[in-house]
Amino acid sequence: MSPLVATPDPPYYAVIFTSIRNDGDAEAYAKTAQRMLELAAQQPGFLGVESVSDPSGTGLTVSYWSDLDSIQKWHALAEHREAQRLGKEKWYAQFQLRVCCVEREYGWQQQDDKNRKQP
Repeated sequence: MSPLVATPDPPYYAVIFTSIRNDGDAEAYAKTAQRMLELAAQQPGFLGVESVSDPSGTGLTVSYWSDLDSIQKWHALAEHREAQRLGKEKWYAQFQLRVCCVEREYGWQQQDDKNRKQP
């Protein structure tokens, strides 16, 4: 299974969340982040998410959505609002959020499995 989201034909939307973590409670952060992924997946219009982070605490998460209304409803969801509050209060030194319309996409995948890196 690919870690890349299989998105529909454009247009659709991407929410890009770039963050720098502080030294706040890593266990509580991980638990909340997992819950937010589960909750987002239940929302109408959610298409998927891709996320990476490095040991220094810099992270990049891109969630994909079918429309702006779905993004606004996700942003306003009470449990998500609480996680946002905790992020500002406890877990992030800095973050930036960008909402983009994906107008075009293309990709490529190597077909030879023996040359693929194993996770």
